[in-house]
Amino acid sequence: MVTRRKFLKILGGGVILAATGITGFVTTRTPEKALAPWQPGEYTDPRKAALSYAVLAPNPHNRQPWLIELIEDDKVRIHRDPDRDLPETDPFHRQLFIGLGAFIETMVLAAGAQGSSVDLSLLPGGDDGPVAEATFSAGGRSDPLALQILKRHSNKQPYTAQKLSQAQIAVLGEFATLYVAEDEVARIREMTIRAFEIEMMTPRTLKESVDLMRIGKAEINRNPDGIELRDPLLEAFRLTGLLTEELLLDTSHSANKAQLKGYYHMLEATPHYAVLTSATNTRSDQLHTGRRLMRLYLKTTEMGIGLHPVSQALQEYAEMEKEYTLAHRLLAPQGHTVQMLVRLGFGSNPIATPRWPLETRIMNDV
Repeated sequence: MVTRRKFLKILGGGVILAATGITGFVTTRTPEKALAPWQPGEYTDPRKAALSYAVLAPNPHNRQPWLIELIEDDKVRIHRDPDRDLPETDPFHRQLFIGLGAFIETMVLAAGAQGSSVDLSLLPGGDDGPVAEATFSAGGRSDPLALQILKRHSNKQPYTAQKLSQAQIAVLGEFATLYVAEDEVARIREMTIRAFEIEMMTPRTLKESVDLMRIGKAEINRNPDGIELRDPLLEAFRLTGLLTEELLLDTSHSANKAQLKGYYHMLEATPHYAVLTSATNTRSDQLHTGRRLMRLYLKTTEMGIGLHPVSQALQEYAEMEKEYTLAHRLLAPQGHTVQMLVRLGFGSNPIATPRWPLETRIMNDV
């Protein structure tokens, strides 16, 4: 029997769990239900067929902030779900609108691949109305990037020392501004580490993340959004009551220090960055940034290159002001708004993240 004292030693990184049946436990912890949307079903309604791919779009903290309204038999109206807001780290909803833009671009790409054309109107009622309205009709053309939708995942691993080739840099330069020079990369890397530490050491922003943590198979399947922690050992601690919210909020605890150390190592192992900026910072700019981000994601997927957003320094709250100012001085000296900052490199294969099924995001199934 593993005692509470031994579990706590494990949690602190002192020993390795060796309990009867642990191998069987580990091998059954994949949250299949939460990952099922990555195998879209067959839909006779072309809108649902495209939307079943759109729900796989990247979005901040995996909040999946989209609500879908089906209108008549050929229209879709997309809304932002205010219940999915991130008031501490994204108080002006800028990042959420970028996620909505990625959703829209994925929908359009998936529709084209399935033979549908989409007549799209962004913000048809202004900033305070629906995010977008789309009318579907026959005759769409497929974009090669659509083939990568089911393969696209954020690669949150340490990257190898392998650098992008000049040919790869030239291709990706059509999608974003790349930073490849060692001195520039070093300055950005140091900024991302400081920004991450600020988010983790600011109690209210840390709590926002902790509140969204889904630890282990049961929690992930029950709430397939937020920040998934699929590690079987963490799940074992959670199930035994040893991994509590209080512990997760204690940044002085050895377990949290070990987790932070691992994240710092990942940030340090970054050979390149890509940046998306806009001349202004309107809702339209944010949606278009999301569309550009999705295309960048799909292109890197096609090329076998890892991509991972690290935009903590772009968050608009008081404690982050110094890094926000530095990010704009480094990445947008012409006075533009830096909308996205991502790591680029080569690493192990990333895994799919959980998603709510399409049906749970439709407001009025007709």
